[in-house]
Order: sequence, then structure tokens, then C-alpha cells
Amino acid sequence: MLKRKMLDTLREWKRSHGTECLLINGARQVGKSFIVREFGRSEYESFVDIDFIEDPQLKSIFDGSLSAENIYSRMTLLIPGVRLVPGKTLVFLDELQECPAARAAFKYLAQDGRFDVIGSGSLLGMRFRQLDDAPSLAVGYERQITMRPLDFEEFLWARGYEPRAADELRGYLQRMEPVPQAVHQQMMLLLREYLAVGGMPEVVEAFAAQGDYGAARQIQLKLHSLYLDDIARYAPPQQRVKARSCYLSLPRQLARENTRFRYAEVEKGGSARKFEAAVDWLTGAEVALQCTAVTAPAFPLASYEDGSRFRLYANDTGLLMAMFDFSMMAAVVDNTLAGPMKGGLYENLVAGMLASCGAALRYWNSKDSKFEVEFLIEREGSVVPVEVKAGRGSTASLNMLLEDDDIRMGYKLIDGNLGQVEKKLTIPLYLAPFAF
Repeated sequence: MLKRKMLDTLREWKRSHGTECLLINGARQVGKSFIVREFGRSEYESFVDIDFIEDPQLKSIFDGSLSAENIYSRMTLLIPGVRLVPGKTLVFLDELQECPAARAAFKYLAQDGRFDVIGSGSLLGMRFRQLDDAPSLAVGYERQITMRPLDFEEFLWARGYEPRAADELRGYLQRMEPVPQAVHQQMMLLLREYLAVGGMPEVVEAFAAQGDYGAARQIQLKLHSLYLDDIARYAPPQQRVKARSCYLSLPRQLARENTRFRYAEVEKGGSARKFEAAVDWLTGAEVALQCTAVTAPAFPLASYEDGSRFRLYANDTGLLMAMFDFSMMAAVVDNTLAGPMKGGLYENLVAGMLASCGAALRYWNSKDSKFEVEFLIEREGSVVPVEVKAGRGSTASLNMLLEDDDIRMGYKLIDGNLGQVEKKLTIPLYLAPFAF
């Protein structure tokens, strides 16, 4: 069984939520349902598990009046053996995208307050947006969090490392002390494994059991097909083919030197007018991550966003791998991959790391395109440029930004060891999550 940080998040919610319901967003197959079931069975005297896909008739619990009394009465009558113990029961409403009325009921269940309630689903925002009677946000009555694929630290746990290992790595970063070479080489190998396998729980479990890339590959392909099926099922009819085409263009988008998303890579003569809504659907469904351009590397970055320019990344590098031949996994793990595609893969990796830390994804390039920095983050009222170097490329863009007195530091993420020259911190890629 995989150890996930989300379990601690759920325990904290239980301690502090009052009567608020919890809504867990996230892409398909990232482990939302599994972790809530583990939490419910271990932390509560009674656990009520309602899955609207597995048992569609249970949608009728939310027909008619949405008063808590009526909902719990129907629940008792429709679910054999259900026990509703005030203060000791968790009600889990899974696959909420299939039952908008259940989402609308959050307000009344929170006001009632006798039982803890967690809802979960995929494509929630996009699914409800398509409805004429879409449920409104229960402001003050629900808390929303997002679950993502396993991060690198969780991957280390899955590979048998104790939590102390990550603490030791954090210590090197805090002291800016070079990591011992043997440790550095081992961590870079593990990072390449993580890049190739990704963080989808089912894939990681298959790989961690025996280190079998073939087994991991089969599940990656299965999940890739599932994502394409979801696009066909849930995207608006007029966007289905376009969203699929945009998603499948990611390997081509990332293989270019300038990875700004280009509609012409989707279709010859493609334009924003034709494909913009499809891209919005992919990012809203968390199938893809959007990194928005800023016109100036200045604080606050949100004030300088240019939504017409962006980069698009896969939500998981393992699912990105499913779009390539199996030989790509070996090239990544053996570190024989070269050229722009290598840079694009590592950018995708870092985009996922930043998203897991809750950071907004933004990048900058100069008007003449001579300078560009892959990511910009904010720290204590200042902008921190983040340059990703999978090989031994130039850092002219980062050096230029660091001449600005308002920028107090910058990160260069590389496959080498820790170091610092004035305001530039050189950080091994495997330490990046601990620096964000």
C-alpha cells in the first residue's frame, strides 16, 4: 500500500474543519477514492461509501428535497446496514460529477453538521460548467483541495526509503552543502526512474513491486486510453476531437526548442479561435497543466500574465511516456536521451513538482525571444526565476535576470550537485521539490 501525504491532510481537516464538507478535486486515477476509503475506515467508527458510477441508483438519495434529514433518511433506506453515528461517521460521496444534486446538497449537510462529509470526483468543474442548472459553490460550507499524482518524495517512500531520507536531502539543501557523490548518483537514478514511471499510483505500485518497467508500461497505456475515453465521454461534443488532438500533440509541443504551445502543431493552420476552448477543457479537467507567460518578471506575477501565450504539459510524466515507444523509457533511465525532447521532458517534470507544491505555473521570455526562463515563482514578495537544465546548457537568461536588484535569488536546476555563486543557486533536480 502506497503512503500518501494526503492522508495527513485529511486528518488535519478532521481536526479543524468544524462542519465544512471537503471536496477533493483531481485528475482520474491519482488515488482520491483509495485514500478517502483508507481514511474513513481507519479514523471513524462508521464509514458510508457511496459511488455514483458503481451504484447509479444511489443518485436517488438526492432527488427532491435536499434537507439533511431527508437525505439521511433515504440513505438509511437505500443502503443495507448503513450506520449513521453522530460525530463518528464519515459519508463519502464519490464520482460527484455523476450527481450534481449531491454537490448542491453540501450546504445543507454542512449546516446539519452531525456527520463528516467528503466528496470526490474528476472533471468536476468542467462537468458542472456544462449544466444549465449547475450547482453553485457552497461558500462557507465546503473546503476544496486538489490531489495530484505521487510527488518525488512519495515515490521514494514507494521505493522503500524511510521519511528520514527526504529529511537528509532537505538538510543538504538548507546548508547548501554538496551531496556526497554516491548519494547524488543514486538520487539522480531514482529521479530518472520517477520521470519514466510517473506518479500514477497503479503504475508506481506495479513498478515498485519488482522494478519492472514492462509492467509499468502496460498500466501507463491503459490509463492513457482511459484518459482518451474520458475526453470522448465528458468533453462538450464540439470539443471532443479538438481536445483529443491537443492532448496528443504534447510530444510534438515539448520537442521544440521554444515550447510555447502552438496550435499549428495540433493541425496545419490551427488557431486559437479553433482550439482555445479545447485547451481550456484539458486544463480545467486537470488532464494537462498550463504555464502562462508573463510580460515582465516582476512581483506580483499575476499582474503581468499574458493568457494568449502559454505552455502545456502533461499532468503526469508517466502518461506522457505512454505517447512514445517503449524505448523512450530506457533512454530516460539510462540517460542517453539528448536534444530538445530531453529538455521538454524535464520541464514537464518540474512543472509537475511546482503544481504539487501549489505554485502557479508561469514563464517569461523577452520580446525578441533571445532570453527565456522556464518558470517563475514568488517568495516573500520577490520573484525567483527557475531555469531547468537537463544537460550543460547556457544560463544567460538567468544571469541576465539576476542583474535586477529586485530579484534576490534564482534557481538553476541541473543534473549536477549543489552550489551557489552570488544570487544563483545551483540545485540538483531531485532537490527541486524541497526548494519550492
